[in-house]
Amino acid sequence: MSIKVFKTLSYGRRYMKTWPMVRQLSFYFPEYRVIRAMNIAIPLMPILAVVAAMSQLYFHGIAFLPQAFTIAIFFISIPLQGLLWLGWRSRHPLPLSLLEWGNTLSTKLTNMGVYCQPLGAKACYFDMAMILKAAFERLDASYWEEL
Repeated sequence: MSIKVFKTLSYGRRYMKTWPMVRQLSFYFPEYRVIRAMNIAIPLMPILAVVAAMSQLYFHGIAFLPQAFTIAIFFISIPLQGLLWLGWRSRHPLPLSLLEWGNTLSTKLTNMGVYCQPLGAKACYFDMAMILKAAFERLDASYWEEL
């Protein structure tokens, strides 16, 4: 069970690094907003956890140690929840409409000379992220204005 959680967290981290952070995609995919939130939460939440726990102990004393510990765990769990969602989403199968769009992008990139593997029947969101990243690096802005 815990191995699966760590694997999902690592998938989420890898998906977060692969997803193209382009504002145009935020209208179609929630990943843009989640990844932006995670980029803020990962460095900030441990600091907030320490400050919140220490303030509990400072104002209420050692008798409030369980509450301080609970508050610290809550703040630390927020980025973990985002990474777990990203990891789950990265392995989630693509709907047919996205599969078709991904294959269209893949064909367009292949015709330009960029190696891009077409999406198969068992394609997931991580595969789509790799194609989108390559497409945003190679295709000109006029293509994306058609969306």
